[in-house]
Amino acid sequence: MSAPSLITAEQAAQHGLTRGEYDRICDLLGRKPNLVELGIFSAMWSEHCSYKSSKPHLKTLPTEGPRVLQGPGENAGVVDIGDGQAAVFKIESHNHPSFIEPYQGAATGVGGILRDIFTMGARPIALLDSLRFGNPDNPKMRYLFHGVVKGIAGYGNCIGVPTVGGDIYFDECYDGNILVNVFCLGLVKADKIFLGRASGVGNAILYVGSKTGRDGIHGAVMSSAEFDDSTEEKRPTVQVGDPFMEKLLLEACLEIMQKDWVVGVQDMGAAGLTSSSFEMAERADSGVELDLDAVPMREEGMNAYEIMLSESQERMVFVIKSGHEDEALEIFRKWDLDAAVIGRVTDDRHMRIRFGGEVVVDLPIEVVVHGATETHRPTRKPKYLDAVQHLDLNEIEVVDPGGDALKKLLASPTIASKEIVFDQYDHMVGLNTLVLPGSDAAVLRVPDSDKALAISVDCNSRYCYLDPFQGAKIAVAEGCRNLACSGAEPIGVTNCLNFGNPENPEIMWQFQQAVQGLGDFCRFFNIPVVSGNVSLYNETKGEAIFPTPTVAVVGLLEDRSRHMTQWFKRPGHRIGLLGLTLEELGGSEYLKRIFNRCQGKPPVLNPKEEMDVQRVCRDWIRNGLIASAHDCSEGGLAVALAESCFSGLEPLGAVVEMETTLRPDALAFGESQSRIVVSFEESQETRLQSDAEKAGVAFQTLGTVGGSGFRFSINGEAYIQEDVETLADIWKHSLSGYANRVSR
Repeated sequence: MSAPSLITAEQAAQHGLTRGEYDRICDLLGRKPNLVELGIFSAMWSEHCSYKSSKPHLKTLPTEGPRVLQGPGENAGVVDIGDGQAAVFKIESHNHPSFIEPYQGAATGVGGILRDIFTMGARPIALLDSLRFGNPDNPKMRYLFHGVVKGIAGYGNCIGVPTVGGDIYFDECYDGNILVNVFCLGLVKADKIFLGRASGVGNAILYVGSKTGRDGIHGAVMSSAEFDDSTEEKRPTVQVGDPFMEKLLLEACLEIMQKDWVVGVQDMGAAGLTSSSFEMAERADSGVELDLDAVPMREEGMNAYEIMLSESQERMVFVIKSGHEDEALEIFRKWDLDAAVIGRVTDDRHMRIRFGGEVVVDLPIEVVVHGATETHRPTRKPKYLDAVQHLDLNEIEVVDPGGDALKKLLASPTIASKEIVFDQYDHMVGLNTLVLPGSDAAVLRVPDSDKALAISVDCNSRYCYLDPFQGAKIAVAEGCRNLACSGAEPIGVTNCLNFGNPENPEIMWQFQQAVQGLGDFCRFFNIPVVSGNVSLYNETKGEAIFPTPTVAVVGLLEDRSRHMTQWFKRPGHRIGLLGLTLEELGGSEYLKRIFNRCQGKPPVLNPKEEMDVQRVCRDWIRNGLIASAHDCSEGGLAVALAESCFSGLEPLGAVVEMETTLRPDALAFGESQSRIVVSFEESQETRLQSDAEKAGVAFQTLGTVGGSGFRFSINGEAYIQEDVETLADIWKHSLSGYANRVSR
């Protein structure tokens, strides 16, 4: 084989490979790799592509179920929703690129997750984003916030896929590493799902999309290392996106997928042509020959190393049955896309790559894709837990009255209205959006049916810092609870597991505990985890982010006319609370916002109680017994009640009276799980009480909707008494004031 010079262990180290990994490569090949091959190994064996640290734990997740048509291992998961249709969904991270270059990092994150969906043959119908920023008073955070939101809006709006919701948290633990996680949902006919497989000896390998440039080289490797003082120098590893090109690619792909001569397809994502070609061959147990001279390039003088590792955006690999190449090229060129036959499928399980008339790569597929040793990294319970889990409520002064505390919570950028963000997104394009951003879950119409899909994304990283096992369970529980508040039954989960450096045993303990908690809850609820992503090394100079196992849940409504929203509907309706309130303040937004403490243990979560509460809520919605339903989460009962008053079009007051032996601030602001605030006609009260009793679920009537004030009385005395318009103004404009400081 004529090839570039063989490399050394020192060069391997510069590519992020350990001496042990370099020696393993040499042993598996029976020779030293050349520079192009080294680049391929460095990308495919990176944490980002190989999942070598996380794979042993991910294998424990429940991934099967009667609705699952495609689980983990492909570009996205697929779940049957009946009537010959299926939902395709996944969540991905673009954390490191977004910290380096926020606009393009976020924009290309959107582009990448969209391609994962339409690669499967599905038309994307909705996006969610889950964003984590550091201290809002940090000027750099304001810059990053502004750039990320603009990037998401700029890409999603241009391609015509609505961004219908998401969540945003601010915490100083993200000062060194922000998180940008993007979820996409698509629809496909259940018998027209496409997989990323290069099968059929002699079939053509087609390159389709934008031309290849030098942007994004080493992007996967960069995402598999923590940040340091050289972070800004990594800007060239961030890709540049073109949403208009992606729109052409989307429509061309969906058109050509109607042909029976399309064998397989895969997005060129992380590691570009390298990962797509190797992974497609591995799944089909085949081989591939590539001719890089045929690859469309936009820069002169590119070499084989750069072509294979480029992460230029809006590119796909298709496998087309031999003899249909000209038909395929004609369709792609009609859409003004670059397209070329760059190779053929072989049967020898090798990747052979030619460039300049010479063979520059000859590698066994299995060695590259699965040769990286699964790393069973040591785990150790973090030392910090003994200190932070201790919380003596006797040491916490009761805030009384609670009006000022409520105002501070409503002003928190984590709780405040995200209207300033959602207003930048087109959430109605496609005309499938039934519930706009601002309720517990977004709801999307399923065309040509009476059904709808509800989607929600959640994770309280403070809970996960204090107890990653319990925190991950709560993340799934809250996602499912948000769907229940919309009237939907959860049918599938996807996750994006964001953690620090896995080489630290304490980080790996957090990861192992979170995956176990996530799996345990999903098994109890019988919800499969059908796709996901792992993002490690989210730390800078040894300071890791809080564990953030972001969870997106998809739910099904058989009758879309029975969907529900969170806000009160009219004066005179009664207000009720499903679920039990305990004296819990650990990990709460109240404790952090008022006392600047992140302490205690997360709220207790009883999966059986959670299931019962959600089932009762769904039944009430399906039977038309309630007018609103809103999950109690950050900020507790008082915040949930206040949001129910003014998250709709017109503010409505509320009068609430409760008897309790709990601390008043724990009752108002504690974040006990498995609770839902509902409103209903007074005539339904007896029926609701009876239903709750039969289900063994706590339920109490709290008060009445109406008036211009928000009054929360405890044991006969007003604990909170504020003008509802004043509270609404604080909630609606706090984040917009922050954003306006960004734009100056």
